[in-house]
Amino acid sequence: MSEFPTYEELLARPFFFCGIGGSGMLPLAQILKGRGATVAGSDRSNDQGRTPEKFAALEKQGFALHPQDGSGLVSPDQILVASAAVEDTVPEVVRANKLGCLRMSRAELLSILFNTSGAGIAIGGTSGKSTVTGMLGWIMHATSNDPTIMNGAVMKNFVTEDRPFASAIVGGPGAFVSEVDESDGSIALYRPAVGILLNVSLDHKSMEELRVLFGDYLARSGVAVINADDAEALALLPRAKEAITFGIDQDKAQIGITRGSIADGPIRQAATVIDRHDGSEHPLILNLPGRHNLSNALAAISGAVAAGVPVGKAVAALASFAGLARRFDIIGTSENGVTVIDDFGHNPEKCAATLRTLKTHEGRVIAFFQPHGYGPLRQMGHELAETFARELGPDDITIMCDPVYFGGTVDRSVGSERIVELIEDAGGLADHVPSREDCGKLIASIAKPGDRIVVMGARDDTLTKFAGELLAKL
Repeated sequence: MSEFPTYEELLARPFFFCGIGGSGMLPLAQILKGRGATVAGSDRSNDQGRTPEKFAALEKQGFALHPQDGSGLVSPDQILVASAAVEDTVPEVVRANKLGCLRMSRAELLSILFNTSGAGIAIGGTSGKSTVTGMLGWIMHATSNDPTIMNGAVMKNFVTEDRPFASAIVGGPGAFVSEVDESDGSIALYRPAVGILLNVSLDHKSMEELRVLFGDYLARSGVAVINADDAEALALLPRAKEAITFGIDQDKAQIGITRGSIADGPIRQAATVIDRHDGSEHPLILNLPGRHNLSNALAAISGAVAAGVPVGKAVAALASFAGLARRFDIIGTSENGVTVIDDFGHNPEKCAATLRTLKTHEGRVIAFFQPHGYGPLRQMGHELAETFARELGPDDITIMCDPVYFGGTVDRSVGSERIVELIEDAGGLADHVPSREDCGKLIASIAKPGDRIVVMGARDDTLTKFAGELLAKL
């Protein structure tokens, strides 16, 4: 990190974000601007007229937006913030190289802000990071800890008319709550005071790589918070200097659930949290369904405890947690009783958690899935197919359109049709319809009263609009 400016030097220089509307870029841009930096940016989605409401909100907040043609870079003092995946042929990169601008990745910049905070609280793991970040951020806010929060999803508790895309909160100089990403290896940049590990499962990297990344992450954390129900996560416990464990099933977990206390409904649940340090019990009300969200709540509570918040106060705060956009987000129910749900599920574990939650209650499931790229399909296509075939019943159906593609030179030889074949080979019912619009027409034509339609996928904010349009068709 030595080649980069210090925190004070960073804030004194203007920033330009390439892809400022992205789920990882937007909150970071908001935090920098909230701390007094000058921030401008460009986004291909803005040029293409996608999600205009998001970019209108950014302009209203004072961000200068430019076409993605390099015209926004005018000075060598500007710092270009761009994903490592952004190709050298992108106009901003070409222009920055000509000017001699410093280039930083999102993770490099975020890690400097995180590591120089008073107390960095990191949330790592293959699945559940955004939800736990939102939960823990809300706990810290509700208990007057004035946190800065960096999330990859919009946190409903913090949405206002002026800030409809509240994926970040700018707080004081102390607690900095942030999800940290293993998919690009950047988790290695962070030095957490509290490091939470939710789970370790196949996503963008091999299991061998993940074990090393997450093990090193725990070793760098002042206090590690580990999911004792996840065998892979628990196996890394010896790497921690000091640890708090949580779990629903593990009786030895320090923060757990009292046996027989779980009451689960279609849209909310209740349980009794036990602190095995002192045997105290605390009634939890959670306005989210699903066992995975109960586990997420335990993770957030345990992370708060590691940061000095009493268990009882953390549990009480979660009663008013409103959830995140695109995380089992119920868009609405039609007059004939068909419910549409918008969800970020895109890897095997996330998809399984969502489908399992749906299958705990009656009604057919129509699962629409838009893959978040061609590369991920090659990496985990077999596991995704197994997930849909295993979690859905004989009356349910998976409908897939082609992967989201915004341009570039990615290999597009393996597409959705291959995944549909694998689902059918495994005994599931699936259909590949290349166009998303045509998928919507098909779904509307087959939906029956009592069905639940779940719209799943990542890296495409227009999926929420698609879910709303689908509800209107029913």
